[in-house]
Amino acid sequence: MSPRLELSFLTFVPYDDPADAAQSLKDAIDLFRFAEDLGYDTGWVRVRHLEPFLSSPFPLFAAIAQATDRIRFGTAVLPMRYADPITVAEDAATVDLLSGGRLELGVAGGIKPAAEILDGVYGTTERSFDDESQHRIARLRAAIAGEPVAVAPDTGFPIAPPGTALVVRPHSPGLGDRVWYGPGSRATAVRTAEQGMDLLVSTLNSEDDGRSFEETQRDQILAYKAAFDVPGRTPRAVAGRIVLPSVTPQDDDLFAGYIAWYAGRFDATGRPPNGFGVFSPTHHGTPDQVVASLSRDVALAEATGLDIVLPANATHAMSRRILENVATSVAPALGWSPA
Repeated sequence: MSPRLELSFLTFVPYDDPADAAQSLKDAIDLFRFAEDLGYDTGWVRVRHLEPFLSSPFPLFAAIAQATDRIRFGTAVLPMRYADPITVAEDAATVDLLSGGRLELGVAGGIKPAAEILDGVYGTTERSFDDESQHRIARLRAAIAGEPVAVAPDTGFPIAPPGTALVVRPHSPGLGDRVWYGPGSRATAVRTAEQGMDLLVSTLNSEDDGRSFEETQRDQILAYKAAFDVPGRTPRAVAGRIVLPSVTPQDDDLFAGYIAWYAGRFDATGRPPNGFGVFSPTHHGTPDQVVASLSRDVALAEATGLDIVLPANATHAMSRRILENVATSVAPALGWSPA
C-alpha cells in the first residue's frame, strides 16, 4: 500500500488596503479552522517584509493555536537573512508549546533580488547574502536544540553563576526535528538533507537547465532523499502547486482573473520574461482534468505531501473555495484521506 499523501495549503494572508490588515488576519484564522474541518494536515503562511502580506507569523500562530485543535501550521518560508535567530527560537518554542507541538518551522535565506532594499532596512553584514543566511539558520537550529548560546560572565550577572551555559527559554522538545528548508536548486536540496532538515519545494525553481519545471524539481527531491541520513527519521518532502479545480461554472468565473494574470506573465513553459527561474504550471480544469494533470507530475510523485499554494492576491472566498474543491474532488483521488 502506498503511504498516505499529506495535504496542506499555503496562504500569503493578503490585503490591498492598510485598513484591511486586521480583517486579513481574522480571515486567516477562519481559513485554518475551515481547513481543519475539511481534514487538511497543515497550513503554511508566506512571510514577506514591506509588502501587503503577513510579516510576523508567530502572533498569528498563537491565535490559530487557540482557535483550532489539530491542524499543524508553519512558515513557508521565514526569510532568515532578515530575522534574529535567537528571537525566532524563543517565539517558535513558545508557540509550539502553546499548540501542543503543532509548529512546522520552514526557513530559507529570503528573496535575493530584494536584498538591496531590505539590507537598508534590516542592516548589512560583512558576510554575503547566502553566508549570512546560513549562519543565522545554523544559530537558530542550535538554539532550538537547546545548545548554549552564551556563558554567564563573572561580572555580577544576577541570573546564573559565572560560567553557567545559557540556553534559550522556553525549550520545546521535538521542535528541532520539524525544521524545513525551501531550496531552489539541486545543490541546496542536497545541503538540506545533509543538515537533517525536511524539504519544502515551492512553485519556483531558481535553476533552469532547460528541462520542464517538474523534471528539474523531481531530481531535487530524489537527490534530497538519497542524501538524507538521520537515524529514526524519514525524509519529508512537500511540493507546492497552484491548483484551481472548477466544480461549478461559478468557479470558472472566480478563477478567471488569476488564469489571465498567469497567462500574461509566463510563457507555456513557466518562464517569465526576466529569466528569473522557472515557475510551476497552474493545474486548472474539471476535477478529473486536475487529477490527471497532477498525476502526471513526476516531482509530485516523489513527494510525501502536496501543498496547495493559494494565489497571492486570492480573496477569502476564493481561498475557501479552492480548499473545499481540492479536499472534496481532487486530493482523495491522489491518495489523501482527511486527517
